[in-house]
Amino acid sequence: MTSYHHFHLNLLKLGYNNLIKQPSFNQPDNYSPESEELLALFRECIELYEAHSPDAFETGQSLMVRLVRAYPQYTPLMARDLLWLFAGECIHYLADEEIIQFQQLDEARYEREQRNDEYDYLALRNSIIEAPTETKH
Repeated sequence: MTSYHHFHLNLLKLGYNNLIKQPSFNQPDNYSPESEELLALFRECIELYEAHSPDAFETGQSLMVRLVRAYPQYTPLMARDLLWLFAGECIHYLADEEIIQFQQLDEARYEREQRNDEYDYLALRNSIIEAPTETKH
């Protein structure tokens, strides 16, 4: 497993674990069919991605779009990297600046892979992707 794949798999698992702690998902009495479907889709996406299945990307797009539309309050729990990873309609939820940074990251990653250089994806990512700045009041 490459550091790229491992990084995104960890983000998926972290996102799932964050989501199941939220009120809509952690109280069985409050479960709706929609929340159960979303959790099932999330688990399926993790399994597919872990198995390197090409179907993981279509499932991931569906998952991210459904999450943003049905539970916008929980989208901050998901790493922005997942929107870029699954692409397609997910790209619409990224700012132009984020898209530019992710493109630069992909180019740097592809360049290293073409040269067969070993690299740490997280370190490469952190050198290119700017952390969001917080506003102080």
